[in-house]
Amino acid sequence: MTPHTVGNRRSRPAVLGRLSGWAPATALLLAVTTSCTGSAPGNGDVAAGTPGAAGVGDRLFPALGNGGYDVVHYGLTLDYVPETNHLKGTAVITARATQDLSRFDLDLSGLHVRTVTVQGAEAEVARSEDELVVTPAKTVKDREVFRTVVGYDGTPRTLKGDDGSLEGWLETDDGATALGQPSGSMTWFPGNHHPSDKATYDITVTVPKDEDGDPYDVISNGRLVAEKDSGRTVTRHWRVEEPMAGYLAHVSVGYFEIHRGRTDDGVPVHIAIDPDEAEGSADVADLVPEIIGWAGRHFGPYPFSSAGAVVDHLPGLDYALETQTRPYFGAAPDETLLVHELAHQWFGNSVTPRTWKDMWLSEGLATYAEWLWEEERGGRSSTEIFGDFYDGTDSESEGIWAFPPADPPSAGRVSDPPVYGRGAMVVHQVRRAVGDAVFFDILRLWARQHRHGNADTGEFIALCESRSGKDLSALFDAWLFGRKKPSRV
Repeated sequence: MTPHTVGNRRSRPAVLGRLSGWAPATALLLAVTTSCTGSAPGNGDVAAGTPGAAGVGDRLFPALGNGGYDVVHYGLTLDYVPETNHLKGTAVITARATQDLSRFDLDLSGLHVRTVTVQGAEAEVARSEDELVVTPAKTVKDREVFRTVVGYDGTPRTLKGDDGSLEGWLETDDGATALGQPSGSMTWFPGNHHPSDKATYDITVTVPKDEDGDPYDVISNGRLVAEKDSGRTVTRHWRVEEPMAGYLAHVSVGYFEIHRGRTDDGVPVHIAIDPDEAEGSADVADLVPEIIGWAGRHFGPYPFSSAGAVVDHLPGLDYALETQTRPYFGAAPDETLLVHELAHQWFGNSVTPRTWKDMWLSEGLATYAEWLWEEERGGRSSTEIFGDFYDGTDSESEGIWAFPPADPPSAGRVSDPPVYGRGAMVVHQVRRAVGDAVFFDILRLWARQHRHGNADTGEFIALCESRSGKDLSALFDAWLFGRKKPSRV
């Protein structure tokens, strides 16, 4: 289940001046960050370019994300103190300009910005709600790879969605966790937080030891590439080598039991379980590699270089989240929930919706993975589950006819039942229309063609029709776009 966002109206602020007086820490970057092009900053005419757009124009989240550049890599160096919930960070954002850029925006909610530089030169900045507007000393040229360094600190925010779901930076009983769907990632680092702009990450977090001298664990996405115990603090450096949407970025700080292993294909597995959830999570360490292997046989090779899960103790959290490589659960999950979030590693994480209205491609396919798992484990067949949804007898079927899965009416309803249950029904109708051999070929090809990229509804329909050789327009018109409950036949 995915959280909702807090609606924000953003306005263009006046420039407030240049920030100074805080020296950012050095962050580890990938090789591309050392090959930035262009002349030395400070020589150019700022007016020569044009401002990047504030927002990418997503129908459901028009202010989210930014125009004028594509982020290549985030280097995030964070210092976090659990006792005071204080975060100090340096974000090194390497991006490629898509126009001559006189200024550009970064999404950032809360936190105090101390300094901003672009290509090593101090930049002018302004704040308005969740916008950080950056005016570099020199126009960034089209296609130029440029580096922005933002130093910031403060108490990170927790956002509350229209349905009451919480996202952003959430305190737990022994630390904190960061959950970003759809916009909560902007509460702990600045960036381009629309899913259409994916990037690689290095996330380095330093935390002090507790009053007894015991270290906190720090869990994030990707591979753990370095650990350092400095006596009074512990630092862990996680690296995400495959592109990731900002809403899938994750950090958890607390005390965890760590389970390490490998899948049958040799992918390293790193699972963190809160001791308070250990009894209910006894099977998780075995189930994660088993489900990944099962999903790989249906959907194609696992798309990432690491895997795992985080089982935290966060009472009241009403959803799990498919944070990339390491899905997050606020309590011990059952098998079905594990299947759903791990299926997202293919559908949602590797193949990410191009816009938020395409969310049914993630949630419908992940929900259908649940149906397949139940079918193959001796439960109901997918056809029987489809019938239970259609008749309204399945416990998850309530509200699935409220709107078409591909057309959520508002941002607050992007995670409503039609996107999940009716989305899965669309997938089942495709399977029924094209046959099992073609259907599973479509799923594997979808995962392969758009691996580590973005895709939309039109591309999925085109693939289904091209691989099957059938005109499926009536099927999609009725089940995906139709506003009335279709005939079951």
